[in-house]
Amino acid sequence: MRLKDKVSLITGGAAGIGKATAERFAEEGARVVICDVDQKAGEATIKDIGNDAAFYRVDVTDKASVEEWIKNVTDKSGQIDVLVNNAGIVRDSLLVKIKDGALIRQMSEDDFDLVVAINLKGVFNCTQAVVPAMVRQGGGVILNASSIVGMDGNLGQTNYIATKAGVIGMTKVWARELGRHNIRVNAVAPGFTATDIISSVPDTVLEGMKKRTPLGRLGQPLDIANAYLFLASDEASFISGNVLRVDGGLVVGT
Repeated sequence: MRLKDKVSLITGGAAGIGKATAERFAEEGARVVICDVDQKAGEATIKDIGNDAAFYRVDVTDKASVEEWIKNVTDKSGQIDVLVNNAGIVRDSLLVKIKDGALIRQMSEDDFDLVVAINLKGVFNCTQAVVPAMVRQGGGVILNASSIVGMDGNLGQTNYIATKAGVIGMTKVWARELGRHNIRVNAVAPGFTATDIISSVPDTVLEGMKKRTPLGRLGQPLDIANAYLFLASDEASFISGNVLRVDGGLVVGT
């Protein structure tokens, strides 16, 4: 019961890594509160979890919506102990694709802006909203979803990588700014993980991912959830400003 009675907020908690994290935290005694834009999936998730889990439909790109969510949670529970900034999307494309000297395709401005809004600004919005409550109660834990590609780069992911590298930078800044308030801030950088995001990836590509991973398999959502659990727990009480790779030993490009 490493998170017994700790109010733990998880964005994008209706599926994938977010759902696995919510379930794992609940197993360890946390009072889980998830948010997502998928109402049906969110309600199904808290029904599966039980144990007084709560769901709110929240768009993390909407600052007012986020602030209302945090106010509702603090009014009801009186505390916020852990925030996991998990919500994220991909919209992959090459920066430009040129054939015979002619431009064929390029990453759209809309796809760039949407990924930045959710993956980067969403993390900013949620963190800024919870910090005052954590300061008032004397501490807390903030965990941010980065990625190995935010550290190593990858083809066709300019927008996604910009956000995940940005998350690492914000993690380090906030660890410095908030440490005086007993708030720890860390990031987790998953490798290739079996979630809905890669459900449309061809089997041949998936096999290539496995071969590039020294442990010879894709990560599972539970692998990432366990990393979040450790960093959220008192076992990590002297860890802040770090990025934990959970990638099976992978180095992108090798």
